[in-house]
Amino acid sequence: MSKVKIYGDSTHNIPWQEKPEGFLGPVWRYTDNPVIGRNPVNGVARIFNSAVVPYKEEFIGVFRGEQTNGIPYIYLGRSRNGICWDFSENKISFKDEDGNDFMPVYAYDPRLVKIEDTYYIIWCQDFYGAAIGVAKTNDFETFTRIENPFLPFNRNAVLFPRKVNGNYMMLSRPSDSGHTPFGDIFISESPDMVYWGKHRHVMGKGKSWWENLKIGGGAAPIETSEGWLLFYHGVTGTCNGYVYSIGGAILDIENPSVVKYRCETFLLTPEEWYEERGFVPNVTFPCATVQDADTGKIAIYYGCADTYVGLAFTNVDEVIDYIKEHSIVSDMDTEIGKR
Repeated sequence: MSKVKIYGDSTHNIPWQEKPEGFLGPVWRYTDNPVIGRNPVNGVARIFNSAVVPYKEEFIGVFRGEQTNGIPYIYLGRSRNGICWDFSENKISFKDEDGNDFMPVYAYDPRLVKIEDTYYIIWCQDFYGAAIGVAKTNDFETFTRIENPFLPFNRNAVLFPRKVNGNYMMLSRPSDSGHTPFGDIFISESPDMVYWGKHRHVMGKGKSWWENLKIGGGAAPIETSEGWLLFYHGVTGTCNGYVYSIGGAILDIENPSVVKYRCETFLLTPEEWYEERGFVPNVTFPCATVQDADTGKIAIYYGCADTYVGLAFTNVDEVIDYIKEHSIVSDMDTEIGKR
C-alpha cells in the first residue's frame, strides 16, 4: 500500500520490472529496451515520442511514425502487455466534424489522454506554422478533429486527465517556427475544448545544467494526494547539440499553475546506447505514463534519440519523495502565473 495515493483507475496488468538491486535513482529502465526498434512498419523508418493508455484490459497507443519520405504522421498501435506492439500499416485517418477527410500536413509527438468517456489525441502540426492539433475518439475506429486550441507557434501540449474547477486544462509551450532555443510551460483552460483562455505561466527553464535552455510538457499529469505529478523534459545545449532529459515536478491540485515542488536533478538523462545514438542523439523525451492506483506503480514511455521507444519504471512513493527531497522552487514557480 502506497503512502501517496494515486487517484484514477487500477491497471493490474501494468508493464513492470522490479528495481535492480543496488540501483540508487528513483527511475529505472526496462532491461530489454528499446521496446520499439527501427523500421517497425512498412514505409516507416522510426517510431518514437509516442503515447499509450490502458484500453479494454490491454493497451492502445498513438505513435509518431517518421515515414521513409521524412514526413511524420500518427499511427495506431495495440498491445496485450504494453511492451510488444502491433501497428496499423496506415496512418490514422482524421475526419472533420462533418465526417469529411481532414488530414494534417504533418503530425508528430502525440499525447493521448482519457477524460471521462472520451480519448483525446494532442499533437504538433502545421497551422500556418508549428501549432497544436487535437482530435477525439470513443472507439479508436473513428477520429474527429476539433478546433486547434492556440495560434502558432506552440508545441508540447498535454491535457490533464480530468477537469479542474469545471474546466479542461492544457499545458503547452509557446515557441517559434524553428527548433526553438527557448521555452517555458504555460497552462490554459477551456469550458468546452474549443475556446481557451485564462493563460498562466507554470514553469520556466531551470538553473540546473540539464534544463537551462528550455523545458516542455511530457506525460499527462498524474493526480495524487500530494498534487499533480508531472514528468516533463528539460533541454541543455552543448558543443555537439541539444541534450534532452526527464525531470519531475508536483503542481497544486486546484491551482496547477503553482509549482509545489520541482526536482533540481534530472530523473533520467541519456546514458544508454539507444538514448545516445540515433537520428537525433542524446534524447530522452517522456510522452506517456501508465499507472496502477492500487500499487502505486508507474510505467513511463519515452522517446529515445528520435529513433526508438523506451520504457522506464518508478513508484509513486519513491519518485515523489525524491522530488520533494531535491526540490528547489523559485518565486516564478510558486506565483499564480498571472501578470
